[in-house]
Amino acid sequence: MNTVVGRSDPATAFANVVAASKIATIPMPELIPTVVLYNPQAGRMRRWSHRLLRDIVTDLAAQGMDAQLAPTPAANAAGPLVQKLVDDDRVKRILIAGGDGTINEVINAIEGMDVEVGILPAGTANVLANELGIGDWRRAVAAVGSWVPRRIALGVIAAPERKERRFLMMAGAGLDARLVYNVNPEFKRHVGKLAYWFAGFSQLTRSLEQLRVVADGKELLGSFCLASRVQNYGGDLHIAPSIRLLDEDLEVVCFEGAVAASYLPHLAAVLTGRVTGADGISVFRARALELAPAGSEPVHVQVDGEYAGLLPARIHVQPNAMTLLVPPAYVINSRKEAA
Repeated sequence: MNTVVGRSDPATAFANVVAASKIATIPMPELIPTVVLYNPQAGRMRRWSHRLLRDIVTDLAAQGMDAQLAPTPAANAAGPLVQKLVDDDRVKRILIAGGDGTINEVINAIEGMDVEVGILPAGTANVLANELGIGDWRRAVAAVGSWVPRRIALGVIAAPERKERRFLMMAGAGLDARLVYNVNPEFKRHVGKLAYWFAGFSQLTRSLEQLRVVADGKELLGSFCLASRVQNYGGDLHIAPSIRLLDEDLEVVCFEGAVAASYLPHLAAVLTGRVTGADGISVFRARALELAPAGSEPVHVQVDGEYAGLLPARIHVQPNAMTLLVPPAYVINSRKEAA
């Protein structure tokens, strides 16, 4: 296949593991056809050598995966590449070594496909990896064979004259989406998450666009609304206090504020874990919501950390939408929190 740049001999690797453990008489199980999809330009991927990538394939083979490497050839190319790989090779498992943007491309490409998705964190923020407690990519590669498949819901955002877009983690409208819109991609490539902080400081004195949120018959006004499927935001901030990926709704967090400087107490509430009940912050669960500008100024939207246009938009939940490989500890902790 033209897109595949590296492949080990997984059958040999797996047989060596079996022989070393002195259980060679046990029949070798069927290997899982797996693709390691990686973005060569993602945050940490630029430091990964070709030899390291091949070692990863060998490690996966020892865990029962017939793994092949597939780099994304250009921006926004992950979706078409995944579709071709799954159609041509009957791939059953995709491990994404990239950032949250690459993950979003993949989940939008596999709709209706019988394929499992796992994460090998290698991007700038790695929100999903932090949410699942995966750790760094070394721990992820070593543990992926123990992860369990779980059917999960996805968020869907729809806007006039734009194709629906699914999201695994979050959709945001207002201040955070404006920051995404203002971040210079080249600057982000060099400094990572600091680029968003610089963009934020540049907005401190400006007036913020206001938006209207309607959900379950109630209406709210704010300057930043987050519809989230995960608790953490940006990789290290916990904004949505209780949502889990195994839930089937959204946690909606709306912030009031006329200027960016008014978000300083909001930030303090986030850092201290006191979002629920804080002045100027509304937190609630919903399966669908409508968002629209509350004034004449356009309001920006982001999906999984990538710019996604302008309001108005409708966000809803698509149940039973995909299969995600999840560490067993995340499943156990989710059950405890739900109890």
